[in-house]
Amino acid sequence: MKDTLVLAFVLSFLVIISLPVWGDSTNDTNSQTNSSGSNTQITGGYTSTTTNTYSGGQTNTTTSTTSSTTNGADVPVNSANAPSYSAMSQDVCSMGISGSVSTLGFGASMGKHYRDLNCERIKLSKVLFDYGMKIAAVSILCQDPRVHAAMQSAGTPCPWNGKIGPDAQAMWDKYPELRPDYEDYLIKAEAIARIDEEIAVEKARLEAIRIEKEKKELAKKLEEEKKKLETLKAQEELNNIVDSVIETDLETKEQRIINVHK
Repeated sequence: MKDTLVLAFVLSFLVIISLPVWGDSTNDTNSQTNSSGSNTQITGGYTSTTTNTYSGGQTNTTTSTTSSTTNGADVPVNSANAPSYSAMSQDVCSMGISGSVSTLGFGASMGKHYRDLNCERIKLSKVLFDYGMKIAAVSILCQDPRVHAAMQSAGTPCPWNGKIGPDAQAMWDKYPELRPDYEDYLIKAEAIARIDEEIAVEKARLEAIRIEKEKKELAKKLEEEKKKLETLKAQEELNNIVDSVIETDLETKEQRIINVHK
């Protein structure tokens, strides 16, 4: 990683200090002539005159004026070719990176091979599996945070020092700092805790509403029962009064009958 940063810094610095080189023949002030059959490029405007004289005294003069302009022709500088890096074999877990930059009077190119650790991990896992070491093959794949998280999500936790299944999961839960996906694990754990807390608060709020509703319903029922009891009590008292009146009336009638017989 350090070498990569150095390479990127050098290339960026060279690109920043690079200046374009321009070739321009429009404003060329050099005097050029055409003599003795030599042919030299003339830039800008030029005039040619041809005079023919015949023995009969006739003279023919031809004048031709030509204007030629070359607008800002670009003259490229020499390019710096990046070195070619190849693994030279499909069984090598490496990757070649190269770059180059060129400027006026200076050019540079650099390159390097980088190990593909994920490719190495896959090849080692295949070799272990071919040797019959299936748990070891899974264990080396579990060094990748993505594989570790996927195994846990699938309910088949990665092995832990000879432990597999629930026993391995218990150890990963006990020592979460040793997980290869520990940072992602913390983010997920915080998110789960936050969501669980929000759910608990919402449940408590709904439970409080339910209890308050039940209290109101109970109070209403008690009020209705109270009214019923009061009604029954009033009815009972009325019945008692009626019975008392009837009893008194009967006693009065009996007394009259007795008095009549006397």
